[in-house]
Parts: sequence; C-alpha cells; structure tokens
Amino acid sequence: MSLKNYKYLRNYLEFINAAKQTRRSGLKKVKSYELVFLWLKSRLSHNQFLIFSGMLVGCSAGLAGVLLKSLVHYIHYIITSKVHFEEQILFYALFPFLGIVLTTLIVIYFFKGQDRKGIGAILYEIARNSSFVSSVKMYSQIIQSAVTVGLGGSAGLESPIAVTGAAIGSNFAQTYKLSYKDRTLLLAAGASAGIAAAFNAPIAGVMFAFEILLTGVVFTDFIPLVVAAVCGSLLSRTILNEEVLFKFGARHDFNSHNLPYYLVLGIVCGLYARYFNVIARYVEHFFHRLKFTRIIKAMIGGILLSILCLLFPPIFGEGYSSIKSFINGDIHQIIEHSFLGYLTYKNWLVIIFLGLICLFKAFATPITIYGGGNGGNFAPSLFAGGTLGYLFAIVCTEAGLTQAPVINLTIVGMAGVMSGVLYAPLTAIFLIAESSSGYDLFIPLMIVCVISFLIAKWFSPISPDLKKLADEGKIFTHEHDKNLLLRIDSGKLIERTTSVLDIKASYEELLEVIKKGKRNIIVVLDGTQLAGIIYLDDLRPLLFNPELHKTLRIVNVMKMPDTVISTHENVISIIDKFDETSTWVLPVVDEENNFEGLISKTAVLNRYRQLLKEYSETA
Repeated sequence: MSLKNYKYLRNYLEFINAAKQTRRSGLKKVKSYELVFLWLKSRLSHNQFLIFSGMLVGCSAGLAGVLLKSLVHYIHYIITSKVHFEEQILFYALFPFLGIVLTTLIVIYFFKGQDRKGIGAILYEIARNSSFVSSVKMYSQIIQSAVTVGLGGSAGLESPIAVTGAAIGSNFAQTYKLSYKDRTLLLAAGASAGIAAAFNAPIAGVMFAFEILLTGVVFTDFIPLVVAAVCGSLLSRTILNEEVLFKFGARHDFNSHNLPYYLVLGIVCGLYARYFNVIARYVEHFFHRLKFTRIIKAMIGGILLSILCLLFPPIFGEGYSSIKSFINGDIHQIIEHSFLGYLTYKNWLVIIFLGLICLFKAFATPITIYGGGNGGNFAPSLFAGGTLGYLFAIVCTEAGLTQAPVINLTIVGMAGVMSGVLYAPLTAIFLIAESSSGYDLFIPLMIVCVISFLIAKWFSPISPDLKKLADEGKIFTHEHDKNLLLRIDSGKLIERTTSVLDIKASYEELLEVIKKGKRNIIVVLDGTQLAGIIYLDDLRPLLFNPELHKTLRIVNVMKMPDTVISTHENVISIIDKFDETSTWVLPVVDEENNFEGLISKTAVLNRYRQLLKEYSETA
C-alpha cells in the first residue's frame, strides 16, 4: 500500500471512529456536517479547533446580525414609504403601540413567556448556568426585537444581536462537548461577532466581550474572539449597504485648542448617563408594581410610547437617522416633522426641543423594554449622546463660542453617554472611532468617555442595570475568588447522612448514635425541626460518670448552634458564617426550620480547590 493510500485510509477510519464516539455519547440524529467537525476536532489541536470554531461562530452570529438589521430596515421601509405628513399622527400613534403589544403576544404564545433579555441574561448564563444558553435564543431575540424596533420601539438591536450570538456560540460548544472555559469563550465570541456586525466595528466587539461579558473570567487565549469579531464585521460590511450600517463620514479635524469643550462635555455626559440609568430603574419598578396582566402592561407601555413618539418623532425607532441628520446639518428636516413645524423656526426653540428629546428618551427606552418589548440600551445611549452633544454644541455657538466643533461634539457625545450608561468606556471609544473613521479623535474620545464613566461609577460602583443581579450573586464581578465561590452549588455540599437524635431519646439511644457517628457533633431534632446540637467534647466527661446515666436528658446537654445555614444561601455567605463563628460544621435548615443536613468548611474548600484546578488546566 502506498503512503498516500495509507493516509487516506487512516483519515477515513478516524472519521468513522468519530461518528461511533458521537453516537455512544448520546447525540441523536447526528448530521453529516457535525461528523466532519468532530473529525476535525480529533485531527486539530485544541487551539486550532477553537480558532476554527471562532470562525464558524463569528460567521453565524454575523449573519444573524445582518438578518436582524435588514429585517428591521425593511419593516421601517414598508411602514414609512407611503406615509404622508398629514398621516403621521396615526402613524406614530399606532405602530409603537403595535410593536410592544405584538412582541408581548409572541413571547406569551410562541415562547411560553420566557423573555429573559439583555446583557444581564448572558452574564447570568455564564455565572449560574455554566454558559449553557437555550437554543431557542438563537432565533427568539431576532423575532421579538425585529417586531419591537421595526414598528418604532425606542430601543436598540445590539443587545438582542449579542444575546443571539452568545446562544449560537454556546450551542456550538454544547454540540461538540467543549469544556466550560471553551464554552464561555465561544459564547463571548458569538456576542462580540454580533456587536461587530451591528456596528461594523470588530475592535469594539472584542472590547465589549472583555469589558462586559468576561468580567471575572480569566483567559490566556483570546484569538478565537478576535477571529469571530472580524468574521462578523466582514459579513456586515459585505452584505449591508451604507444606509443600514452604523457609519458617520463627516467630521472636523481634531484641534487641541478645543479640549475645554470636551472636558465640559465629559461632565455633562456623565451626569446625563446617571439620569438615564435612574429613570430606567424608576420605569422598571413602575411596571413591576403594576398588578395587571402582561397584555395590559404592554398596552399601557404602548400608549405611553406612542404619546412620546407623537410629541418627539426622533424618539421613534433606533434614532440613528436623526443623528445622521444632526451631523449632516439637516436639523430643519427633523423640526418640520414635529410639532415645532407649525411654529416659526427659532434657534431657542431648537434648543428646547433637543433638550426635551434628551429628557424623554430616558423614559421612552425603558418603557419599550419593560413594557413588553425587546431591545437594549446600545442604540438609545448612542442616540441620546449624539443629541446631547449636538445640543451642547448649539448652546456653545449661541453663547458666542463660534469655534465649537459641532460635528465632533456630536460624535464624541455618543461615546460619552454610552460609556456612562453601559459602564464600558473602551467599547464606546473604539466603537465610535471605528464607525466614524475618527482615529484622530482618540484623545477627545478618551477624555469624554473616562470622565463620564468615572462620574457614573462615583454614583454607583456597579452598573444599575446589573446591580440587582450582582447583589444576589447571580453574575460575576471583578473579584475572581468570589466568582469561583459563586459557581459552587451549596445544595451539593449538604451532607444528608449524618448522626441525628430525637430530643426525647434515652441514654442508650445516645450511646448507639455515638458508636455509629463519624463526626464530633450530634444533631438533635424535635420531629423534623432542628432543636439543637450536642458536641462530643462537652458530653465526654458525663459519659464516665455512671451516676448521671439514668438522669441524663438530651435537652440538658444540647446547645443551640451559633448560626444556621438556609437551604438557598450562597457559598460566600456560608464562608462568612464559618469565619464569624469559628466553627467547622454548621447545620442546614429550610424556611420552616426543618433540618436538611450539615455543611462543613472542608467540603467548601475541597470544591473550591477543584474549581481552581479546572480553571488552571483550561486557562
């Protein structure tokens, strides 16, 4: 047999072996292309297969982003192509309302009420679900956000695209039985590719993954992430046209003499970002407190959003077209299609109008999202930032500062508000730099974004959008040790086969428990409820005094534990209780004080060491 034929036969046998292993592993109805990938996995090194996976995930997530962008663009085109000025009242009153209500109906009847959305959903899956994302999210976010934003919902498509990409990456990793670390890496790769495709900004996609998604997760190999973002961006640039892409061409050259404008703009953006986040939490609580059905809540949200769109048409949809109008100097076109079109054009009216848009955009976005629609804060923060930057430039011009760089302040303002709203200064800097080809604006971008971020962080160290999840320990933070501890399931640490004794037990029963017990403590129960604990060190002197044997009562020798662990308590809280009480073993009880078992510090430390080893081996 020739060497060439031998290699062919060996490769064929490896292919067949991969198929057999796949069937044994429990995968049903294995597709032919999956067999090819499994064979490649057996032939390629671990890093090579990850890079190959990054390409596939990046292309898939990029196509998903292109599909969503195109879908929303065509929905907009269909509903606006034949709308005349006199019909706009009906237009703005009807479509935003329909968008929220139809999205809610789709969630209820097609997706069984499962509508976890936003970046927080991805972070939750990484921290609490081992980066397993439901396959339904590979298409559910596209459908929901297309209906919401396509019909005028005041939200962005980028968060749904990121969730879709994350689901694609996670499910790819699940199919080929990759480890938690690799699964998380491909999840982040899918999300970054989606962001890169949405903005045609691969570096911003990578920064988004590192700055937001992979917080507290350590990686040494991030090449698959870069490859995925590049693939997503290339597909977006190849398929989508200029009208759909997030791209701004016109701008001024950077002049260092304009630095004072950017310093002040950074402060303004930081304060506005805080206002935006506070209003979002207020609206979220408002809808949460409403004691109505989801349909009624959606109708309330739709009515409120329609009113805002009637008064301020730029709030309709993503709003990128309005920002392009600001940059191109077409503010008159926006004014003509609002209630100001009936008034004589005055500069001070424009200032008031833009100020009101900034104020009410902070209401329109959370009304869209929490009222029942689907979308994110990317586009709204960029729109609000661009409007705020343009307003700031107009105010400076009206104040006699004729040298104010209007276009640059508009572009940089977009990055400033996004930095403060999302707590992602690097993502904002590179996104605007790539989208506007404004690499010479890095200095003002860094100044404005850092100032805005520091102001937002001064008010709240963690993004208000994620604070609740972080406080509950449901997402990772920058504290690596705490992240590992949060991955430990406290329920699996409970030792349920332990020495227990009824509170009315006799001395002979006590001796029997001591003989069979393996620990230094005995749990005393009153029925099923915890009554106390007996420490053998306290009991030992009494065992050698025969006079006390007949009079010994369990209630006299037991003690109440210094503290107890509840069944749903996280491991960080458990560790704190061990440290506070200087004990090694604590009882676990449910809400009604029924005894569930014991948790030892040894069990926690052993599981922590195991996780640390897993991280070290896969990093």
